[in-house]
Amino acid sequence: MNLSRNTTIAATIVVAVSILSYSYLHRFQYSESNNITVKGLGAVDFKSDLIVWEGSFNAESNTLNDAYAELSADRAVVKEFLKNKGIAEKEIIFGAVSTSERTKNIYNSEGNIIGEDFIGYRLSQSVRIGSGDLEKVELVSRSITEVLNNGVKFYSESPSYFYTKLQDLKLDLVSKATEDAKTRANIIAKMGGASIGDLKTAQMGVFQIVGQNSNEEYSWGGSFNTSSKYKTASITMDLTYELKN
Repeated sequence: MNLSRNTTIAATIVVAVSILSYSYLHRFQYSESNNITVKGLGAVDFKSDLIVWEGSFNAESNTLNDAYAELSADRAVVKEFLKNKGIAEKEIIFGAVSTSERTKNIYNSEGNIIGEDFIGYRLSQSVRIGSGDLEKVELVSRSITEVLNNGVKFYSESPSYFYTKLQDLKLDLVSKATEDAKTRANIIAKMGGASIGDLKTAQMGVFQIVGQNSNEEYSWGGSFNTSSKYKTASITMDLTYELKN
């Protein structure tokens, strides 16, 4: 009876040792073919090379002809102002004329609106400038009071800044982010007594453009700053390498 019990215990120990041995070997083999995933960053500061500035002006009159005549005179004032500031005629783009009717509310003795009276027309037109001379157009946007002083009802927008070589910039950032990720992978692997092998996967992150020295937040969909002349572009790359012991 004792012999049978001892035999059972011994068999149990053998099975347990076998299970532990298999588990250890399986874990070791998995680590032999393990992967390492790292994130690399590519960033660069740059200056915009294209500025776009827009504004609009309007004229009001009782008749459509008078309103259009006034708008035409205002357009000539705006055009002359821009040319005097060094803006080439080919850089000046006037939009289509927009026409709307002007009305005033009619109230009854109780103060309720009971209708409208037609009082004339309102015409408006936009003007747009796109140029590679940033400083020249910036001066125009700051000097628009000269047009206002000539009696033109002009509304100026803030300039927008762009970069025409964005695709080349993006490719350069991808290269920098990839190199950064590979460097990180090498350092991590070396610290663990291993080395990196073949690249298994590569995934590009979101392309971001924010103003330099700003507190703009990065967006999951990517941010694209147009309000700053000086910007910072960045992109991330997620690389997965085979890890060799």
